[in-house]
Amino acid sequence: MISQSFIQELLDRTDIVDVIERDVPLRRAGANYSACCPFHSEKTPSFTVSPTKQFYHCFGCGAHGNAIGFVMEYGGMHFVEAVNELAARVGLQVPVQQAETRPGSQPDSAQTKPQGTEGADGTEYSPGALLEAMKVAARFYREQLKLSKNAIDYLKQRGLTGATAARFGIGYAPAGWQNLHAPFSRQPENAGKRLLVQAGLMVESDGGKCYDRFRDRIMFPIVNLKGMIVGFGGRVLEKGEPKYLNSPETPLFQKGRELYNLFGARRAIREAGKVIVVEGYMDVVALSQHGIEYAVATLGTATTPYHIQKLLRQTDNIVFCFDADSAGKKAAWRALEDSLAQLADGKSISFLFLPEGEDPDSYIRTHGRSAFEKLLEQTLPLSVFLFRELSARADLKSSEGRAKLVQDAKPLLARIAAPGLALMLVKRLTEISGLSEQELEGILKIRRVTAFPVREKPSRPKPVSPYEWLLQVLLYNPACIEKLDRDLLTYNQEYEKEIAALAALVEFIDAHPHIGGSTWIPLTIAHFRNSPHRPLLEQAVSKTLGWDGEIDLEAEFAGAMARLHEMKRKQRMAVLHNKSLSALTLEERQELQRMAMP
Repeated sequence: MISQSFIQELLDRTDIVDVIERDVPLRRAGANYSACCPFHSEKTPSFTVSPTKQFYHCFGCGAHGNAIGFVMEYGGMHFVEAVNELAARVGLQVPVQQAETRPGSQPDSAQTKPQGTEGADGTEYSPGALLEAMKVAARFYREQLKLSKNAIDYLKQRGLTGATAARFGIGYAPAGWQNLHAPFSRQPENAGKRLLVQAGLMVESDGGKCYDRFRDRIMFPIVNLKGMIVGFGGRVLEKGEPKYLNSPETPLFQKGRELYNLFGARRAIREAGKVIVVEGYMDVVALSQHGIEYAVATLGTATTPYHIQKLLRQTDNIVFCFDADSAGKKAAWRALEDSLAQLADGKSISFLFLPEGEDPDSYIRTHGRSAFEKLLEQTLPLSVFLFRELSARADLKSSEGRAKLVQDAKPLLARIAAPGLALMLVKRLTEISGLSEQELEGILKIRRVTAFPVREKPSRPKPVSPYEWLLQVLLYNPACIEKLDRDLLTYNQEYEKEIAALAALVEFIDAHPHIGGSTWIPLTIAHFRNSPHRPLLEQAVSKTLGWDGEIDLEAEFAGAMARLHEMKRKQRMAVLHNKSLSALTLEERQELQRMAMP
């Protein structure tokens, strides 16, 4: 048994977009996100995720639900397993309530066993236990930094202050092979080793011996968007390989999905209106110390589509900052390729190449914040960088070279989803290649767009009944209950199920007058998860996913009430008409006359 209050807290801390995006790449589609449905095969995306309602719905197969429902459906879990899974991701401990047992019976072990407890060798630890291990390790590394003169001197040489090191939670992993045994000494030896291996903090050799993964390194905690430590990056103090060592892939950590400092930089990114993507931890830390606090770093891997999706949810402007050497240009080109399919019109991606021999850390320490910000004014837009690189690979003085340019551009232009950007790039390609747009059409196999098409907004089909309509309105905004004429919610055999669901929803709203915001829908669905009304409520929520910013709620509510009044009027007229005229009372004759009037 899991309390409703805990479910509410869990959903408060959970973002359904983050939950689904772990398994399904999402793209922005207006106020919502869309993708090809993970529950059935399709080529055209019909899977919609609403961040405001914290709800998903597939208009193809009908799959729908909240974050818990997605984990259940996608992961093949039952409700309690899904709650435990989500709770572990956000660092919550599920308060398990033991069910009553009859004399002589044994309690259900699934309800009495604490989540994430250690076991003998071979135990699979929950994400919650792994998150706790990461916290303990981070605390240990911070304490060790205070005790290491070499590590402190190294950070000072790099220009870092104690305040900066504390703000980023920087620590030190001492030399030696089994230092982490100390902070985990309270656990049985085998259990502690198994936990640390699964967390990526220790390595198990072929002979079964375990040793610390990070040794004699400056430690940078990697924090996810929930503020939880999910991994570490370690840098050598002296010469050594690898220069940077990251946590391995674990249930908590996938380096292709995480960005260093994104959690800490969110406010600065919003205030600056942009984010700078650099390559190293020290670049981020140095920029922050000099007042450039809106920088993040990839984690020893190339930029991925998931990185770009995450960043574009934080800001409309991404600046990739790389060294000017060949490795930097190669990384920039990879970032450009992965950005094309993620871009939407109104979003901007640009590139900043630092002077030869400089990286963001060295440049800002040498030249200061003002000089770095001036460089930010000289970034290359994606379109300029794209054609500059393609042009450098071909001899534009020859016909063969221009043909090569067009062929090299073809697969890149095919990835672009933003229609405005695609049109601009095609126009630029005509200028460089000397071909007309019509000639390029045949080569690139693109549909010529002479103007931005104006797509007529499809009319929204009206609900089958006013009861369904009211369900949609109240689920969209429960405050509308204040204007509801409850006398109209009387029994009607034809709409018995809808009336019952509506009455149950009204009762739930009455009992929870202060629930609202993004948690309203997931909490309501969670409340009715075992109710016969759940299918109707989820169906009603699904039909409101496109309402944001495009709905006149007053008109919707008035329309539903008007249809309900009209339906009741016709029903009453049918009852009176079924009586003979002589059987009607004076009041009923007058009532019938009033209802018959236009």
